[in-house]
Amino acid sequence: MGSDLETRIRHVTAVLGPTNTGKTHLAIERMLGHESGMIGLPLRLLAREVYDKIANRIGADKVALITGEEKIRPERARFYVCTVEAMPRDIDVDFLAIDEIQLCADPERGHVFTDRLLHARGKSETLLLGAQTMRETISDLIPGANFISRPRLSKLSYAGEKKITRLPARTAVVAFSANEVYAIAELIRRQSGGTAVVLGALSPRTRNAQVALYQSGDVNFLVATDAIGMGLNLDVDHVAFSATRKFDGQNHRSLTPGELGQIAGRAGRHMNDGTFGVTGGAEPFSADIVERLETHNFDSVRTLQWRNRNLDFKTLDLLRESLRELPNEARLTRARMADDVAALETVTRDREIEDFASSPAAVVRLWDVCQIPDYRKISSQNHAELVSTLYKFLMGSEGRIPEDWFAKQVAFADRTDGDIDTLSNRIAHIRTWTFVSNRLDWLKDPGHWQGRTREIEDALSDAMHERLTQRFVDKRTSALMKGMRDKDELSAEIAEDGAIRVENHYVGRLKGFLFSPDSQADNVHGKAARSAAAQVLSREISMRARRVAAAKADAFKLQRNGRVTWRDEEIGKIEASDDPLKPRFVLIADEHISGPDREKVQARLDQWLTEIAADKLKPLVDIQKAEDIAGLARGIAFRLTESSGVLKREAVADEIKSLDQAARAQLRKYGVRFGAFNIFFPLLLKPAPAELLLSYWALRSGPAAGLNPDALPDGPRPGLTSVAADPAVPEAFYRAYGFHVCGPRAVRFDILERLADLIRPLLAFRSKPNEPAMPPKGSTGDGGFTVTPDMMSILGCSPEELSQVLKALGFRLDRRLVTQPALVAAPKAAPVDAASVDAGPIATGPVEAAAGDAALAKDGVAASDHSNPAEPDAPSPAAVSEAVSEIVAASETAIIATPEAEVVRSTGRIEAGSDVADGSAAASPAAPEVAEQKYEDVWRPRRHRHDEGGARQDRGRRHGRGPNAHRPGDNRQGGYRPAMGPAMGPAIGSATGIQSPGAVAVDPTTGNPNGLGDGARAEGAVAAAPGAEAPFRRPHRDRRPDHHRRGHKPQQQAPALGQPGVQGPPGIAPEAAATEAAGRTDQRGRGPNRGAEPNQDRGHGHGRDQRRDGVRPHGRDRDNRGDGKTGERRRDEPRRGPEMISAAPPRKGGADPDSPFAKLMALREAMEKQSKEKSSP
Repeated sequence: MGSDLETRIRHVTAVLGPTNTGKTHLAIERMLGHESGMIGLPLRLLAREVYDKIANRIGADKVALITGEEKIRPERARFYVCTVEAMPRDIDVDFLAIDEIQLCADPERGHVFTDRLLHARGKSETLLLGAQTMRETISDLIPGANFISRPRLSKLSYAGEKKITRLPARTAVVAFSANEVYAIAELIRRQSGGTAVVLGALSPRTRNAQVALYQSGDVNFLVATDAIGMGLNLDVDHVAFSATRKFDGQNHRSLTPGELGQIAGRAGRHMNDGTFGVTGGAEPFSADIVERLETHNFDSVRTLQWRNRNLDFKTLDLLRESLRELPNEARLTRARMADDVAALETVTRDREIEDFASSPAAVVRLWDVCQIPDYRKISSQNHAELVSTLYKFLMGSEGRIPEDWFAKQVAFADRTDGDIDTLSNRIAHIRTWTFVSNRLDWLKDPGHWQGRTREIEDALSDAMHERLTQRFVDKRTSALMKGMRDKDELSAEIAEDGAIRVENHYVGRLKGFLFSPDSQADNVHGKAARSAAAQVLSREISMRARRVAAAKADAFKLQRNGRVTWRDEEIGKIEASDDPLKPRFVLIADEHISGPDREKVQARLDQWLTEIAADKLKPLVDIQKAEDIAGLARGIAFRLTESSGVLKREAVADEIKSLDQAARAQLRKYGVRFGAFNIFFPLLLKPAPAELLLSYWALRSGPAAGLNPDALPDGPRPGLTSVAADPAVPEAFYRAYGFHVCGPRAVRFDILERLADLIRPLLAFRSKPNEPAMPPKGSTGDGGFTVTPDMMSILGCSPEELSQVLKALGFRLDRRLVTQPALVAAPKAAPVDAASVDAGPIATGPVEAAAGDAALAKDGVAASDHSNPAEPDAPSPAAVSEAVSEIVAASETAIIATPEAEVVRSTGRIEAGSDVADGSAAASPAAPEVAEQKYEDVWRPRRHRHDEGGARQDRGRRHGRGPNAHRPGDNRQGGYRPAMGPAMGPAIGSATGIQSPGAVAVDPTTGNPNGLGDGARAEGAVAAAPGAEAPFRRPHRDRRPDHHRRGHKPQQQAPALGQPGVQGPPGIAPEAAATEAAGRTDQRGRGPNRGAEPNQDRGHGHGRDQRRDGVRPHGRDRDNRGDGKTGERRRDEPRRGPEMISAAPPRKGGADPDSPFAKLMALREAMEKQSKEKSSP
């Protein structure tokens, strides 16, 4: 190679023109026409492509490949394919060509191309290949050079802006960063099946594999950087720019029109026209740019990058000075600092390096080390450290890089696991060591390390290609698309499980009558694949339709969400219609089923729905079609049909009362059961009908109840009598399944009725004094009951859960103290006739029984009807109340108008230190033995709060008990409860010789007398010691109006002692007793001798006691309205005495026959009887 002007201008020909003019092909043909030749190419990838092409024509032993990372040099090589940077200077060849000569203006690599332009020559011919923009510059620098212009073989036109998802096939998308390339490739894979990826950072092997993937037709898209604009020959029809700005190493700048034209020219290879445009976020090209690109009219290159090639290696300073030398020719400018110069400037700051580079040979070796490319791109400082380390090894005692250190560095990259970024980083490192291994004098065994690094780089390149293909290519779709191009018709088949394959590639599945294409195959050419699959779809669907039309009923199944399956495949669903028992069937199918086949399937499924309704819901279907039901019963039958076969009894209470026995018998004939809580069909509680009813309910009412029919909660398991109720699940869900929600549990309808059947006889039992009988297990004999194991057994729940169920059903809990009779040592007293003493409880028996019956009539549980039509209905609570009203009215007249006639709880508080305790101690010389206290839970029906109607009020008025009637002595209305006199208790004891109940020992901790519990009933106040006043007690009052309390009966006013017909205790004159009683009431200030009516102030709402009782002020209490005038008392209403204040709530019914107060009443009656016998003549 010469360096003077004469040598420069000898045999130089410039072949200029746009892309796709065959310049590279021309150079190859011209080179092969000479005995020897060399061609310099801009890329390793392009060099490898040309090398393979020449090796295939003349043999691999005659061609050499020389790049910075790869050197294949046969001994008898005639032709050399090189990168421009790696072109050897010491080889003379007949032919020499330099491709892409316009890169002389590139800021980074331009100085290398300029050096080859000025100094690289062939002995016979030199070709400069490039763009037309280099014509003027070449003419100035190489006078006499020949120029050949080659026109473009195809037309290039602008296609405008398109979305990435709308890009045509065989498109190359250009981006300018790795992140943009990966993002675009990911989007194309999701939308179009896959894409190849070409990056400058990839190894040549990986780039070749990706290009081959595109060229073979496995993918129709290529995403790359601007590297494809440098001579790559690809079958590209369209080039789309995703951006028009790039980072050139120092600045972000817009691409010049010449650079855009170089890249856009890749479209339309050979004789095929090409297009270009923009996509993504790129701005559309202006009209001026479009015109330039289409006509290939670009500005000429004015200056070339130059760097001095005659370097002075005598010293480091001279080397740096020679690198800073300026050009002395026109159109040349000194290149900016490249990577090798930057590395030199950095490492020479190290004094150790300066000491090593003290000779020309050492300076040459340092410059050679600085030529290592920075493949890693970490930082300039990091690259300089690597150069410094290697140079110190080379300048060491051995003059070589240590084998152990180099092996360790190579081993770091010898791994093929990791993602794309990890593999890319390893490839950059191994490329560095590959470059080092190709320096023959840097390692002891360079051949071994060349093979080792090449092996690792190939493995990493293959792994990188695999990761790129796995991430950005759908192989199944790619293979299918390739087969579609090669064949006119595609073969399709369907498997037994419904999987459809086209050309042995899975494209979807047939489920029932609906074809579901593969989600991953829903991309470009997806319609073509489904079109091929339609050939077998039409035949298979027609065959399935015939099978469904002939299938039996058990071949179909209805799911809870309303889906209908056939052979475990979903073929349709049901939707709600106007008829709750005839939902509408909707076939799930697509366009592949024909009209006649659709009608066959629809008719068969409609018939099947009718069949299962007639089989599983027979009672509802029959009662819906019944013609012998009329009138009000017909309305109830309609409501049962609309509400899934169940009604709450309270919701139709009025209608049920209005039904006569004939109408009830009609409904019972069709399976209706009139329960205490629900009206229902027992046959529909079986699992199969219950599931079907739940599905029908979910379709009609599920969305309104906040439930999704496709995600219904789990219902109770078959066989369970009760389950824990989920608060998040609506009550209607359980009722549709046949369960009644009772607090925390849901109980099946029939089990709930069985529970009512167990409770009803326990509430109705009353012990008769004259006919003692053992009460049933669980009955208290006074209108209450206790929980029995049978109740928990049928519900399958714990006692705590059963308590919550009972509360939800309307029962209230009453804790009662159960005690053994206390042994009391009685003092000596006058003998009493045993017959008279035993007659006490018997005498009070009828009164207590009558009161207990009244309580049952007021709070009893409604009896449930049974399925037997001939069995009469259980009496309603109103009927029971009316039946016992006469008995209660008669029994009230027999109650002694004494404090014992008013029942209070035995847990009534007795103040500590009262005279009662003193009187007890005085009357009883020996303290009684205290029995162990035990409590039991007694359940009683809760009072009904609703008005029973005008008939009940009329019955009350007929007996003088209207809603405003006054109850004499009723503590809830502020009535006066007279107490026993101060000397009455001792008088009873002295007259009879038996200890008075007032002498019962008092528990000093609780203040309760021994033997009195929560369930005991006290007849008035406990007798006090002589000289003590009876305590006033205010019981817990029922704040509801009287007309809201069922079974309310007025009581006669208790006359004061001394009045006619009332006698005091034996031994006390009636007048004295009356005077003493009046004195006691005057001490309270609330007696009748105050000179004013006791209710007068309270009638106007000014009394404190009235406000404490909850009575409305200013006469607004409904119970005290009298005849409607505010604050006025009815004339027929007796005066109200001062009320008794008690902390214990009032009890219903009569006194407990086992309580001490019952015995006190017996003693009182016995004494009165003796007094009458003595006074009678």
